[in-house]
Amino acid sequence: MKPIVHIPHPVLTKPAAKITVFDSKLQKIVEDMKESLLSATSPRGVGLAATQIGLGLRIFVTRPTQKAKIRVFINPEIINPSPDVTDGVPERDNKLEGCLSIPNIWGKVKRASKLTLRYQDETGVAHQEEFSGFLATIIQHETDHINGILFTQRVLEQKEKLFQVTEDDNGKETLEELKLT
Repeated sequence: MKPIVHIPHPVLTKPAAKITVFDSKLQKIVEDMKESLLSATSPRGVGLAATQIGLGLRIFVTRPTQKAKIRVFINPEIINPSPDVTDGVPERDNKLEGCLSIPNIWGKVKRASKLTLRYQDETGVAHQEEFSGFLATIIQHETDHINGILFTQRVLEQKEKLFQVTEDDNGKETLEELKLT
């Protein structure tokens, strides 16, 4: 397991390198990523890019639900995103997106509701698959990561609001709008 890096770590804002060798070293990186994703509990992680463990490589893993199997995506490329966009995170009540590398910050991001993804698996075999709903949102978030883009940039580009986790007088977690000046 590798620790998750946080902003302002420079690897988070640089495009990652393409994977060209599919060997035991890559398998070890993938296993480390899976363990790091599973260890994230506050909040629970649903996706993790290699950049988030300090590696500038075009890999991410996803696990949209606790019962889902972790999927691995190497050298992903989004093709044919739908013109229809989400109103924040689908299948979530508050619609807010967060990030393990930006703790306690949340925001609404409109993303393509469906997409086709071209990627390779851990053995280098090429795949092309369609995704929609929550998993499509995760894929776009993680693809942004390996392209050096953070979700907060998307929030600001879309002129949406950012929120931070705070505690009320009773110690209960609440979301408070983050005022940017």
